Amino acid sequence: MRYDKVFLIGNPIAGGGGALKRIEKAQEILRQKGIHFETLLTKKQGDAEHFAKKIKENHTGKILVIVAGGDGTYNEVVNGLAFSQIPMAILPMGTTSVLAKELKIPKNIEKAVEIAVAGKTQRVHLGIIENQQKQRLFILMAGVGFDGMAVFGVNPRKKKYLRKIAYILSGIKTLFKYTPTELIVNNSEPKKAYSAVVCKASCYGGNFKIAPDASLTSPCLYTFLSTTDSRIGLFWQILGIIFGFHLKMKNTDYFKTEKIKILGNAHIQIDGDYFGRTPVEIRVIKDALTLVFPFQT
Repeated sequence: MRYDKVFLIGNPIAGGGGALKRIEKAQEILRQKGIHFETLLTKKQGDAEHFAKKIKENHTGKILVIVAGGDGTYNEVVNGLAFSQIPMAILPMGTTSVLAKELKIPKNIEKAVEIAVAGKTQRVHLGIIENQQKQRLFILMAGVGFDGMAVFGVNPRKKKYLRKIAYILSGIKTLFKYTPTELIVNNSEPKKAYSAVVCKASCYGGNFKIAPDASLTSPCLYTFLSTTDSRIGLFWQILGIIFGFHLKMKNTDYFKTEKIKILGNAHIQIDGDYFGRTPVEIRVIKDALTLVFPFQT
């Protein structure tokens, strides 16, 4: 598809601050292709969502939004562009860029730009999460309990300089001091659990597949529950996720749904950023976003 205009929303501090040169390289490639584009660089949290909303409100015709950043930046643009027909493409530049791994977008900037401007577009389904304070859309996952507390504990300074290692360090620190609190998960029937990951996509924390059946193009959510209240049991489940046998372990549950409520008092993360605390309601929103995929997927 030939677009009338392309907007490049870039987070220059993504991936520990190394994204600016890659954004400049993307600009050069777009110029070489003769594509009319405008670059919008974020300076603070919320800017990417603001830019996306303004594009949605003020522009018509064949518009493309390319997001150069990490999963947090992608999430902001998702929340800004959702329920429009404007396609969103991504250039992976973040700490982990789980969405890029889900879509099989390469890190090579030339190849990623080529996919962005010439890939196939497809409507995808999103998740929406709501507690007493706010609601947000997510494209990857919502983690409740251990997952949420680990993200809550990430030091912003360490995240900037250590990138993915900052999440690993926070996860280790959280595991040593974590005291699981009981959650009541209401789906078809109430279930007791201590951690939950509600997935819209299959990839998690990189290349791990916590919900291998989940897909952006499938109109449902896949939920993984940890029902152990011991640190040792949780540690073994984490190893199970790393090596891919977690769904066969005891003290776990796994199911698909379109709507779920989680009661209790636990931290929550969505798409790798902190959201808030339970209780929450999570449900799927069908055909909510147009996303650019590589042709081979």
